[in-house]
Amino acid sequence: MIINTGGRTDTVQYFSDWLLRRFAEGYVLVRNPFYPQQVTRYELTPDKVDAVVFCSKNYAPILPRLHEITNRFATYFFYTITAYGRDIELGVPSIDKSIATLKELSSLVGKERLVWRYDPVMVYGHYTRERMVQTFAYIAEQVAPYVSSCVFSFVQLYKKLLVNMPELREVSPEDRAFLASAFGSIGQQFQLRVQTCADDTDYSAFGIAHSGCITLDALGKANHIDFKPRKHKGMREHCHCVESRDIGAYDSCLNGCMYCYANQDPQIARRNYRLHDPTSPMLLSTLQPQDVVTNAAQQLWQIPKIDLLIPDATDDADFELAPVAPMGTTQLKASAQPTTAHTSPNSTIAITSVPAAVSANDNESEDEIEDDLSDLPLFSKLR
Repeated sequence: MIINTGGRTDTVQYFSDWLLRRFAEGYVLVRNPFYPQQVTRYELTPDKVDAVVFCSKNYAPILPRLHEITNRFATYFFYTITAYGRDIELGVPSIDKSIATLKELSSLVGKERLVWRYDPVMVYGHYTRERMVQTFAYIAEQVAPYVSSCVFSFVQLYKKLLVNMPELREVSPEDRAFLASAFGSIGQQFQLRVQTCADDTDYSAFGIAHSGCITLDALGKANHIDFKPRKHKGMREHCHCVESRDIGAYDSCLNGCMYCYANQDPQIARRNYRLHDPTSPMLLSTLQPQDVVTNAAQQLWQIPKIDLLIPDATDDADFELAPVAPMGTTQLKASAQPTTAHTSPNSTIAITSVPAAVSANDNESEDEIEDDLSDLPLFSKLR
């Protein structure tokens, strides 16, 4: 399971203490935004969570303690820096300050796990298409050495957005082509991979890639782990991301972005923020007597690694493969010899082709386990 911390609110900027406490205590409660009395409990432990995804416009509050999460989990980070000022993003740091924080974050987690988001792209008022390109180039030149890629998207006219910006219009096809061409050219200039988000338009002619933002391929490469094949269902229209579970809450972000899809009204967000208790297992308020708590069904999608101790060739004991143990694990045993076997401290190897536990379900049948294993090259050869 992928845990998302920043899809519904800027948890990192405004709720860092709560977020760190939840991972320290190993679980979180999330209220269903459509059926508030339904609450889901997610275990925040390495044996239940494949990776933790962050998305924020200001990582400064969590940087001193970020290692409390990164030391235990695979992680992936999106840092949103746009062209807009306080007239559009009231509570967001300046571009230069954001760039400085991004560089500091990159030094902690590595560029492979960090993506710069430049979205949403709007042509609105004095934010002309030329200004959008100039600002993109300014940011790209400075962050390119510190990130793995850049993701951008054109604004989508959600109903919530039209309440705050009723005069906003979609970016025209002509402006989209102009902007995509410019972004692609700038990306090539600074050796920065640029891709779209939630947009099925083909901009490959401009050097723009098309993919999901959160994919198992990206998470795996960034964290040096392998995943079982899994369909990427997406989180909204035209989205090609792998599914994730968000532990935040709508209508709680104080950034005050006029284009925000997650807040109905800034005043509602400020009122809800006062309900926040850093010691509560849920972001807003606490459990109520009428709430119904359900444990989430969580399974790992990773292919686990097995560490086996193999003796050096100079050791005295002869070793042979023991009978296959339950759950598909392979063991080694020493044949009876009068001498004592010694294991060299340098004799540990990692075999990633055969998982130690194929499924989180202990009741899974041996046939089902064998079916899962049969997809792996090493197991196929053994058969």
